[in-house]
Amino acid sequence: SQKSPLYSCDVTKDDEIKSVFDKVTQDFGALHFLVHCVAFAKKEDISGRTVDTSRDGFHLAHDVSAYSLIAITKAAEPLLEKEGGSIVALTYLGSEKVVPNYNVMGLAKASLESSVRYLAADLGKKNIRVNGISAGPISTLAARGISGFTTMLENHRNRAALGRNVEVEEVGNAAFFLLSPLASGITGEIIFVDCGYRIMGA
Repeated sequence: SQKSPLYSCDVTKDDEIKSVFDKVTQDFGALHFLVHCVAFAKKEDISGRTVDTSRDGFHLAHDVSAYSLIAITKAAEPLLEKEGGSIVALTYLGSEKVVPNYNVMGLAKASLESSVRYLAADLGKKNIRVNGISAGPISTLAARGISGFTTMLENHRNRAALGRNVEVEEVGNAAFFLLSPLASGITGEIIFVDCGYRIMGA
């Protein structure tokens, strides 16, 4: 069986983004879906107080975590519009609620979610859909970098309507749905896959 190609890309560099999609064009000619799942912030900016966020840290978090969606969507647009396509971005509840130690990443995710809506409006006439998935906390390498993450997992499990944490497969299933023709009438939405955590009051 043919192996899937891997393309290296630093999303803060426009020339690398262009290079990736030039290679995709050469290798495939068209693109049907795109998943954005990249985020980064300086460790000191996802601990302590949000008010202490540095200008450079703010810029870096937004560049990697939010602007990158716009940049890769622009580069992918000619490939996606050939047959229509779907874009999914991963986000988190810290975009709209205060989550301890999420700080500047919450601000960046709010920007990302707004970008989902604006991009959906830009690209809808080309039959390109753009949506987001707001997943509950999952123990990934990146998530474990957030101070107090273990407590976050415990709190989520205790308060979620389903009484448990979300599984990676459940987020993947939601992404598959949004990328597929089953979600052909859905765009500009943020779908919560968090075992019902968001709906619960204090």
